[in-house]
Amino acid sequence: MKRRGLIAAYVVLDWLAGAASWTALFVYRKVMFEQADPSDFAHILGDGRYQLGLALVPAFWLVLHALAGMYLRPMKRHRILELGQVTLTTLVGVLVLFFALLLDDAIVSYRQYYASLSVLFLGHGSLTLLGRMVITTRTVKKIHSGQWSFSTLVIGGNQRALRTIEEMKLLRKNPGFNFIGFIQANGSDTQLETLMPNLGKVANLEQVICDHGIQEVIIAIGSSDHAILETVLNGVEGSPVAVRIIPDIYDILSGSVRMSSIYGAPLIEIDREIMPQWQRSFKRIMDWVVSILALVILCPVLLAIGIAVWSTSKGPVFFLQERIGWHGRPFRIIKFRTMDQDAEKAGPQLSSENDPRITSVGKFLRKSRLDELPQFFNVLKGDMTLVGPRPERAHFIAQIVERAPHYNHLQKVRPGITSWGQVKYGYAENVDEMIHTESLVCTEGCADCHTTRFRSIPCIDWF
Repeated sequence: MKRRGLIAAYVVLDWLAGAASWTALFVYRKVMFEQADPSDFAHILGDGRYQLGLALVPAFWLVLHALAGMYLRPMKRHRILELGQVTLTTLVGVLVLFFALLLDDAIVSYRQYYASLSVLFLGHGSLTLLGRMVITTRTVKKIHSGQWSFSTLVIGGNQRALRTIEEMKLLRKNPGFNFIGFIQANGSDTQLETLMPNLGKVANLEQVICDHGIQEVIIAIGSSDHAILETVLNGVEGSPVAVRIIPDIYDILSGSVRMSSIYGAPLIEIDREIMPQWQRSFKRIMDWVVSILALVILCPVLLAIGIAVWSTSKGPVFFLQERIGWHGRPFRIIKFRTMDQDAEKAGPQLSSENDPRITSVGKFLRKSRLDELPQFFNVLKGDMTLVGPRPERAHFIAQIVERAPHYNHLQKVRPGITSWGQVKYGYAENVDEMIHTESLVCTEGCADCHTTRFRSIPCIDWF
């Protein structure tokens, strides 16, 4: 409820800022450039161009802010972040509005263009920043006062972790961590039992997160326990929890991480997203545009393939199957049917080049990859993207993860119609090839989806 309320507040104030800045710009241009009577607001605001802009411009700003990720994680925003994002989005938005709405206006001098840009930039930027600062400052105060907090789980419980958490508890400004308990990383790290309950071991991580509604995970392991890190990251993959690490003193002294400290001991946050929000938004827009164009242009081809499949074998034209997608969410992939209708009556099976279950038309479709064309509909729905790791069934993912646990990190990105692994190696015929074509090829730079980026942050994000 807090999250939805904050998002609603940001949206309302952003809309008001967009409407007010557009009104100020329109009145300014009417009075300064067209010599309108400044007291005759009814006439000025009755202009059809103003009313059209009032309907479109604030909505444009809301869309731009959403694309920049300014409505995500509303309880984790801070004032420096607001300043940077508002400045950047205002600059981009002002330029777009200038070329879309102002460039073709009749003017006496180009100085009027510069004046309009300045009024819009300063007016919208200051109003948006003011509204957002009010909400963000209020949120920060509630977190520092302890009214709002995040359910936090500690993994590991060595002496260094004990000292760090004791220090956090003594901070003048609450960092927002509500310590629910800790999980043992090995048999010896139990020092935290004096501060919080022991909730089990790493093997129970997913269940503990689910049962206790964990929002934050702090990893407190020693230098000899770094092998546990991969197990932990695999365990939290697909969940919305934030992951932080108490760094080793060796990491700090060697310069492998840069640390800063505000109000207490520093932590390293693990940024598990591959791309920033604006890049994900741009990629999603590109997926939409390309998919719509492809479906329109290829409509005759899709129709011809559908007739060929329907007329040469019994069964439906399309084949629907549950696959595992982005962050472990299941979805139904759509393809042209290339096998007999009861091809998997004996259970899930991978295909091979000379599989007798493949129909005569199916052989051509699979070889040419034309059976994948209906997946443009999956792209439009948001289940898939154009290029990304191929989605697999839960049955085979379970087998892969037993041998290659890092395979779960492929789910950090949307699955794609095609992937580097499929282009380079083709269809996988067994689990070994599935690991090789997707998991191993990913290490060659497919999408860096096996990589976790580390970001040095203080133990308090809000200042």
